[in-house]
Amino acid sequence: MKIGIANDHAGVEYKKKLVKMLETRGIEVVSFGTDTADSVDYPDYAHALALAVEKGEVDKGIALCGTGNGMAITLNKHQGIRAGLAWGTAIGKLVAQHNNANVLVLPARFVSYAVASATVRAWLDTPFEGGRHQKRIDKIPCK
Repeated sequence: MKIGIANDHAGVEYKKKLVKMLETRGIEVVSFGTDTADSVDYPDYAHALALAVEKGEVDKGIALCGTGNGMAITLNKHQGIRAGLAWGTAIGKLVAQHNNANVLVLPARFVSYAVASATVRAWLDTPFEGGRHQKRIDKIPCK
């Protein structure tokens, strides 16, 4: 599996730790984020990640910014993206199980790293349920 990670300045430290955690699970990681705490614009990184997911260059994505909202809003402008904002394992599981989220968004300033990493593991380890949820997902794209 190959996962892309997008982050702004608020998510730098968590990204570094998440990359290590993902690599220990045998997951290849591609960074679409900044590596410094200097202020940057999250849409630049969110769009790059979204395009990589849509083109199949990465299988899934993880995005981090201060609240997670900026990344989620930007990512979800792309027709092929279902970005789910999660702040704990229960939500992480549900965005995988019910929404088949291909990008997990984390609010780096509002969760501990322990919660963020547990949420990523829950999202990765939870299969999509399909069924009635697929019918709903099929209704998401604007036509």
